[in-house]
Amino acid sequence: MRRALWGAGLALAAALCAGAAQAQISDDVVKIGVLSDMSAAQADSTGPGSVTAARMAVEDFGGTVLGKRIEVVSADHQNKPDIGSNIVRQWLELQQVDVVADVPTSSVALAVQNLTRERDRLFLNSSAGSSDLSGPACSPNAIHWTYDTYSLANGTAGPLVSQGASSWYFVTADYAFGHALERDTGQAVNRAGGKVIGSVRHPMGMADFSSALLQAQASGAKVIALADPVGDTATAAKQAGEFGIQQQGQKLVGLLIDVVDLRAIGLETAQGMLLTTSFYWDRDNETRAFAQRFLKRHGRMPTQFQAGVYSSIANYLKAVQATGTDAARAVVATMRETPVNDFFAKNGRVREDGRMVHEMYLMQVKAPAESKGEWDLLKPIATIPGDRAFRPIEAGNCPYVGKAG
Repeated sequence: MRRALWGAGLALAAALCAGAAQAQISDDVVKIGVLSDMSAAQADSTGPGSVTAARMAVEDFGGTVLGKRIEVVSADHQNKPDIGSNIVRQWLELQQVDVVADVPTSSVALAVQNLTRERDRLFLNSSAGSSDLSGPACSPNAIHWTYDTYSLANGTAGPLVSQGASSWYFVTADYAFGHALERDTGQAVNRAGGKVIGSVRHPMGMADFSSALLQAQASGAKVIALADPVGDTATAAKQAGEFGIQQQGQKLVGLLIDVVDLRAIGLETAQGMLLTTSFYWDRDNETRAFAQRFLKRHGRMPTQFQAGVYSSIANYLKAVQATGTDAARAVVATMRETPVNDFFAKNGRVREDGRMVHEMYLMQVKAPAESKGEWDLLKPIATIPGDRAFRPIEAGNCPYVGKAG
């Protein structure tokens, strides 16, 4: 009888322990919300492709974590902070979404970062670029994964100024991302010994850049820099080609540009352009393997944003598994302790300000004669170590650095 009671007690204790472990996953499901631009200028570079990348990451993980189902939901924020905020508020309050991912458009991302901090959920930012997101607006619940305006500026401006491109004029999207990119690039130009001689701002999603480009051309600057989101960069670059800006001696620089943009612009117009990126599909065997799988699913090669969505979610799920819970602060703590090693980044690390530090790549657009196929668009110029690519943590003014919690 004693043995039977002892055995029953052990069984009950085991059941209670199992129940406690299971209770660590809120609502018995890990729910990932992919908030993106599904219908406007950034949809080809993020949007449905980001949802595909998220689902691939979940499938590759096995579809469950700690015995609980992983679910992906998605929505279109239409590049509007109020719409994005309303969607995320409903996700967090009514649908029990645990982590918000992707979020192109920095003004939307800043709003989402506030909401996820207030409600103690996690934000995996792959596509918004403002360096303020890991600076003054940082959050203990957010990780800035893929790139930022500082890394784009630092990677591209210095090499160009050293080649003699000493005077710069900006064509800038008039919202948070464009402002940050112009600011960070202007500072990089000045550090390298160059000079910013002017700028013109325009609404996001503008169809006609002729007035802005003519002002930039009339400035006489050696560099016309497009401080624009993807989509706008492609539109402006194509119109600059029609004006013959580069043929007349000025250098056109797309500060944020990806393979989808480049294919739209065409190598005839974009050839020779320098750019900084966190990911290129043809960099090595691992990137090529991921890219071919993505191409079969989505019909296009992955952009850096879509690759970042996959990587951030895959590493998040590993952290949930290792931590034994989907509680945001606990998972972030594990992600800070765990190096990132996958096709996207080698020896990446998540800092206290939320910045995931990794190598960036200075690339050059190929001439048409150099390209061997539809997506063969870039050639490597230099690898930029993470500690040099991204802003030093002490220079970012993140209010959470050095404070517990």
